[in-house]
Amino acid sequence: MKNSKVKLPIGVFDSGIGGISVLAEILKLLSHEEFIYFADTLHSPYGIKPENIVQSLSIKAAEFLSLLGIKSLVIACNTATSAAISNIRKMHTFPVIGMEPAVKLAVDLKPKGKIIVMATPLTLKSKKFNELISHYTHLAEIILMPCAGLVEIIEQDYSDRRKIENYLASLFSSREKKDISVVVLGCTHYILIKEEIMKILGGEIHVIDGNYGTAKQLRTVLQNECLLNNTVIEKPCLPLKAQVKFYISGNGNGVEARCKQLLQQEGIICE
Repeated sequence: MKNSKVKLPIGVFDSGIGGISVLAEILKLLSHEEFIYFADTLHSPYGIKPENIVQSLSIKAAEFLSLLGIKSLVIACNTATSAAISNIRKMHTFPVIGMEPAVKLAVDLKPKGKIIVMATPLTLKSKKFNELISHYTHLAEIILMPCAGLVEIIEQDYSDRRKIENYLASLFSSREKKDISVVVLGCTHYILIKEEIMKILGGEIHVIDGNYGTAKQLRTVLQNECLLNNTVIEKPCLPLKAQVKFYISGNGNGVEARCKQLLQQEGIICE
């Protein structure tokens, strides 16, 4: 018997536009699904707030999407995942998928040099993240790089590439690039400026993120729960037409348009 929840949309939320990078990867794997994307721009950024505040905001975001009617939830934010995923899972019966910095993937590359983890200050301080790191510190030299203010620049001045490049140049100015092998992007916002990061670092350094792994995990969970809508297409033809509804908290002027523009850059058109 077919699960009655199959036709429900999948909820995705982030503090702003960063989660669009996750949604793009998910859409490429699950092109038949419908989605609701919630950008909590009223309270952005999460990464500089106290953990209890982020936890409360994340719980409210999950509740908002739950009331709209969803079959699964993706917390497309490393900071929100660290602060609230355990609580959210206890409060809801639908599957909840979170983000995790791709530290394991970085270590599996067996780098000769250092692994740099770029993330928000709160993510790097969280218990969940430090438990993750503890599994790998004996296998590689891992350097934590808090990027205070970078999310704000990406949210507010995304088109100002010079401002972004200046921030990154300052961030890495004290680092010997020849000693770095891998940079892990531990915030979904940072993936939107991956080209600028690679430009600053040079072509010899791997820059990785956890978006594809999150998309695959969602697909696996939906398959196991018999919640997949139609057939999975591994490599859908682009441009891809997507069913996405957007909800923006606070002053959402231009945010939905930017979200759609970012998806379009990935070959995805929202209907």
